[in-house]
Amino acid sequence: MQHIAEVTHRSVASPAGRIHLAEQGSGPLVLLVHGFPECWYSWRHQLPALAAAGYRAVAIDVRGYGRSSKPAATEAYRMVDLVADNVAVVHALGEETAVVIGHDWGATIAADSALLRPEVFTAVGLLSVPYTPPGGPRPSEVFAQMGGEEEFYVSYFQQPGRAEAEIEPDVRGWLAGFYAALSADTMPAPGAPDPHFVSPTGTLRDRFPTGRPPAWLSEHDLDVYAGEFERTGLTGALNRYRNMHRDWEDLAAHAGAPLLQPSLFLGGSLDASTTWLTDAIDAYPVTLPGLITSHILDGCGHWIQQERPAEVNRFLTDWLAALPA
Repeated sequence: MQHIAEVTHRSVASPAGRIHLAEQGSGPLVLLVHGFPECWYSWRHQLPALAAAGYRAVAIDVRGYGRSSKPAATEAYRMVDLVADNVAVVHALGEETAVVIGHDWGATIAADSALLRPEVFTAVGLLSVPYTPPGGPRPSEVFAQMGGEEEFYVSYFQQPGRAEAEIEPDVRGWLAGFYAALSADTMPAPGAPDPHFVSPTGTLRDRFPTGRPPAWLSEHDLDVYAGEFERTGLTGALNRYRNMHRDWEDLAAHAGAPLLQPSLFLGGSLDASTTWLTDAIDAYPVTLPGLITSHILDGCGHWIQQERPAEVNRFLTDWLAALPA
């Protein structure tokens, strides 16, 4: 953990109500968007590195997470609303434009921010989850074809209250297992039951590894994450998954649309979020024609900027330096 004391925190107005952000440095604005189940803290290694490189690095809590507002309605977590939050943050910071970088769900939020508001988001960086243009089959049709008799975790998350009942009685333990399941040094061995799927009578947690935590996750780190979700609950975070059909309808006018801005993609060679979408990566000459940097980190899992912070920081700062002035 580097220079966290130098990070400043505040909340700004947004369509959600307020968005909490952590900020470090001065210069061109770089907006950092986390994924599930995390918060601004997932960028703790990037904030000082980007600040040292001459950027104003700002990591937000996405609506429903951390200290940001948590609207009650499930439909308040559709993608167009999250994009509106990002735009509001940029303007609240006194800026007209920003580079946006996201990880996991944050990568999709970043991509759609760049797609819907290209005049605001002038470059886009994607970590772990490749860009796939809107359109194609309905999400339910895709998920129904996955796993055979087992249930894909995204489908498992759909029913309000169901995943919450699994997670919230032991938030800290569940998070520790989930992080370990997708980390390179602790994930289940090849051939073991896949933790992305649930047996007909089971839970996700049944397949989480037990024993030592991943090397990147200290007890303090886990305390930070657990403390946030013990306070907020998981519903706001899970509601992102519960809007995928609404997103499919909301973004229908952009079906097949490429991202034209200068872009970056970083993935982990052991991360299912990357390896399942190799066709999307192969399509980058069409879907990301402005791609400057694309790299798969060998032996890395899903939590890429936390598992391999030095490498990710180097890729990010080199890419940012290469962007047009």
